[in-house]
Amino acid sequence: TPIEWTYTNFPNFALYGDGTLILPGAQIEIYPSPALPAISSRMVEEAGIQAILREALDALAAIPGDLNDLGFMQIADAPTTVITVSAGGVDRTIRAYALAEQIDRQEGMPVAEYRARVRLQEMVTELGMLEPWLPDGSLGPEAAYEALGARLFVGKYRKVDDLAQEASRWPLDGALATFGDAEDDLGFYRCGIVGGEEWTTVREAASRANQLTPWTDAGTKFSILFRPLLPDENGC
Repeated sequence: TPIEWTYTNFPNFALYGDGTLILPGAQIEIYPSPALPAISSRMVEEAGIQAILREALDALAAIPGDLNDLGFMQIADAPTTVITVSAGGVDRTIRAYALAEQIDRQEGMPVAEYRARVRLQEMVTELGMLEPWLPDGSLGPEAAYEALGARLFVGKYRKVDDLAQEASRWPLDGALATFGDAEDDLGFYRCGIVGGEEWTTVREAASRANQLTPWTDAGTKFSILFRPLLPDENGC
């Protein structure tokens, strides 16, 4: 898995106690992709929140408490689905490798794990299609998610392909060369948080850039990865 994907990965479904639901937005089929990811938000009324919680808590109740890592799958290079629920007295995280690839129980897979995977996949499917089963009027319209800040991963510029890219000037006063803190042992990227008016300024510049745009500061080119913060996030 590319480290860039790990740094910018975003949950497919995030529901908060105030009814804020955050989902991936419509993706533009263009290369290189925009610098800022498309993220949507919807407001869920209390009746809808409770319906979603019932589905999530019911799914978790059917899974033994010691079965939180469903990693038995004889499939290579598949993603791991991570489900976290913190509500109704439950605080639990379950990881299921290759969950979407599950069809029949593989030889050697414990029955309890197979049943858990089936129930989790049912829940994931339900969460991906809310309109048919949530109470009428409980799901608001889709709008662009406006994050209050973002993680920025700054690294040395590495040219990709032969596509000429127009450079963008770093719009803040702080030097990109010393921005944030080292994020990995290899020193590829430094991570820092930009919020408030500074984020508004950076976001405006980033809205005109793409993932291959070189950012210039003090005569040096840099690459920047943008990961908007969720409501409960505040650091790298």
